[in-house]
Amino acid sequence: MRALIAFVTAVVFALPAVALDLPARKPGLWQLTMSFDKGAMPQQVIKQCIDAATDKKMNSVSGGMGREQCSKQDVRQVAGTIIIDSLCKMGPMTTASHAVVSGDFNSAYTVQVDSKQEGGPSVPGMPPGGAMKMTMAAKWLGACEAGQRPGDMIMANGFKMNVNEMQMPGGMPGGGPGPGMPRR
Repeated sequence: MRALIAFVTAVVFALPAVALDLPARKPGLWQLTMSFDKGAMPQQVIKQCIDAATDKKMNSVSGGMGREQCSKQDVRQVAGTIIIDSLCKMGPMTTASHAVVSGDFNSAYTVQVDSKQEGGPSVPGMPPGGAMKMTMAAKWLGACEAGQRPGDMIMANGFKMNVNEMQMPGGMPGGGPGPGMPRR
């Protein structure tokens, strides 16, 4: 389960971090629903409370996978969509991704990702060869719930972490304990 949480967290961070020119999302509570092709992994639903500062931090070069990890970060707009092609290395793992982002960052948007991983440890649920297709549908739900702080992420199983208190490969903010692992 820890590996799945770390993988999902890495996917959530890698997408906006590489997409350096994405518009800011509306502050509040967002629901992110990630579906994987061919049932490679179960659907993941995450509720994320953001404010302008947290969203900016997650989208900044210094906040995610930056120049040091990604030898390629091409972002371009094509007919109302944002196309992102990247090649990033995290430790022994190299990931090539092609993403198409469409929608409205005030109410709902979709990210479709084709990626291929080479090297590094195998990820539970990933098909052999490391190729994966994922769709992330994001929907704004309204104000953050009582007791939530900006950066809080709540998984479907109730597991809660805060992105401002984590340390991800490549310098995610917060100086937390280790790659993708929440503070205890």
